[in-house]
Amino acid sequence: MRIASHSVSNTIVRQIQHLASQQARLQNQVGTGQRIFEPEDDPSAVSRVLNLESERRQLVQFNRNSNRALEIVQASFSGLKGLKDVSDRSGEIATLGSGGTSRNALRAYASEVNQLLEQSLQLANSRLGNDYLFAGTAVATAPLVAVRNAAGQIESVSYVGNDESAPIPLSATTVVSPGTSGVTNAAIGDFINQLVALRDALAGGNTAAVPAVQSGLLAAEDVLVEALGENGGIQTRIEASRSQQDDLALSLESLISKETDADLPSTVVKLTQAQTAYQAALQSAATIMRLSLLDYIR
Repeated sequence: MRIASHSVSNTIVRQIQHLASQQARLQNQVGTGQRIFEPEDDPSAVSRVLNLESERRQLVQFNRNSNRALEIVQASFSGLKGLKDVSDRSGEIATLGSGGTSRNALRAYASEVNQLLEQSLQLANSRLGNDYLFAGTAVATAPLVAVRNAAGQIESVSYVGNDESAPIPLSATTVVSPGTSGVTNAAIGDFINQLVALRDALAGGNTAAVPAVQSGLLAAEDVLVEALGENGGIQTRIEASRSQQDDLALSLESLISKETDADLPSTVVKLTQAQTAYQAALQSAATIMRLSLLDYIR
């Protein structure tokens, strides 16, 4: 049975095209180091890679969350530490003012406490970006509102934030609330009001009232110290979670690489074989295509 010449030609062309395509694919793998370019290259591997990529995107979002939570908790620590420093100095002044001190000294202490008041109010209304730190979830409004006298001095403050907290997910199983609690925020207002009482007692020369104010300052300081300790614990949790997420991200990168990276030594060998087969096919085709119709009918 004879084979038509055009059928032979078509078969040869298809074979050469297949070898050329195979050679180009292997060359691309060697040049890029990747073995998958289209889903049909390895459907099962592509499915696994898609799942890994989805998990990696989740890790990226968790990392952003961790960074934001760390910013909040660090900024809150800075504010709390500033208030603790004010508390330390006001306690010293209260101790000094409760003893036998001249009227001029008491007025000087009262003037210093007045400056500490302004500093405390500024710290209590600290912001991170556009958000107030010590307001619970009512971050758009200053949490401490001051009432001032005709001379512009603070007479009292009131807390207008709330006692809610905004949870931030650090992983699929870990959530933290990096902001301070409502108890802490309200205690900051109480602390400032104690400073007002201390200033007024010193300014009025009422040294007998200072010990009672000092007791209130100590109670407020206890809340600040507790808040600082809690803040440090939250920072530790966030940093530990970030470290775990970083390790997991490296593991995912390794798994994705194993699925998509080409085995270069093996691929180079296959490319060499494909090039040899391609050249042999071209030579064979050239020989066959030189045969004339008479060679078939002899």
